[in-house]
Amino acid sequence: MIEAQNLVKRFRDKKRGEVCAVDRVSFRCRPGEIYGLLGANGAGKTTTLRMLATILTPSEGTAIVAGYDVKREPQKVRSCVGFLSTATALYGRLSAQEMVEYFGRLHGLDEPTLRRRIDTIFERLEMNDFRNRRCDKLSTGMKQKVSIARTLVHDPSVMIFDEPTVGLDVMAARAIVGFIRECREHGKTVIFSTHVMSEVEKLCDHIGIIHGGRLLAEGTLAELRLRFGKQDLEDIFIEVVEP
Repeated sequence: MIEAQNLVKRFRDKKRGEVCAVDRVSFRCRPGEIYGLLGANGAGKTTTLRMLATILTPSEGTAIVAGYDVKREPQKVRSCVGFLSTATALYGRLSAQEMVEYFGRLHGLDEPTLRRRIDTIFERLEMNDFRNRRCDKLSTGMKQKVSIARTLVHDPSVMIFDEPTVGLDVMAARAIVGFIRECREHGKTVIFSTHVMSEVEKLCDHIGIIHGGRLLAEGTLAELRLRFGKQDLEDIFIEVVEP
């Protein structure tokens, strides 16, 4: 599971001085649940997820991911986490299969296990038609599937999705949403960052609304509706971030 404990991340900016991108954020996500981190661009979503994935080190606070402390045991955290971000580039000269093989070997998978994992994932994500095509020849939706496959190849227990449907067409986005739902059904711990309200309503068991680096509201959709007296999640979001 994931348990964030008063996470803080500060950066130095030449013009603005010290900037607090994440300010004392705490929440919990259990296995078999999807936690939706909802916020506008620049709210602190990506910085929070990067701390959970050990890409960034917290300035204060910490988090426990799959039983490991992100500060004290970052390597163990990485072995348990699949992190999907729109900012993760692919190697254009490698084929889709070569790309996934590369990440499988980075995670230390032996060759028979790697073969089984690739065959299973490529079948599930309907990637066999382009498994031998170079990544720089793929469509945006195909590239996103390759990114998902290399994220999944080591069968992580924790999945972190950072706005995975940005820039995708309706059909590709629908496939990604369905895949995230399957991760929950398989008992994985899933945290999902987005600013798309409909995706949150379809997917998330718990929702955290982040704005200005602070977690301003949290709960199930039903709890948030009851608390704010509104049915529409967009109306709830606006009331939270613009009181």
